[in-house]
Amino acid sequence: MDSTGMGGGLKEPEAPEVMLELLWAGLELDVTGQLDIQDEELASTRPGHRLRLLLQQLVPRDLEGTEQRPQQLQGVREGPPLSPWDFEQLLLTGLSCIYRLHAASEAEEMGRWAHVFTLLAQEVLWDLCKGFCPQGQPPSLGPWASILDPAP
Repeated sequence: MDSTGMGGGLKEPEAPEVMLELLWAGLELDVTGQLDIQDEELASTRPGHRLRLLLQQLVPRDLEGTEQRPQQLQGVREGPPLSPWDFEQLLLTGLSCIYRLHAASEAEEMGRWAHVFTLLAQEVLWDLCKGFCPQGQPPSLGPWASILDPAP
């Protein structure tokens, strides 16, 4: 058994269809800022426990912590693609931004969440584009960037 007490490690990604089923069931944002799986039956499965641990331990709960994630990733743009583990963390952090954006009550906070989501989406594109995009030319969010950009 590993440190999660589940026999399978946190660093072993679930099959995409399992993660999709868990996410499709819906997440909820509680008053402490924690995301959790709405479907209790799915949450009680091994993949559900794993996702819950990932959301609790690896996804920042606040805006300041989330804003640091894109900055941390900029240093690895030139290297190999992210590991499946790091890519999963990146996607879950972006997903967390969406929930927090919808829960935000002030325009400034909404703008900051939208901006950090844009940065995280750009990092996803950077990683997916490694080895395929023209050298030195960043991938683009195209028209989405202007929609998500909180600047006037």
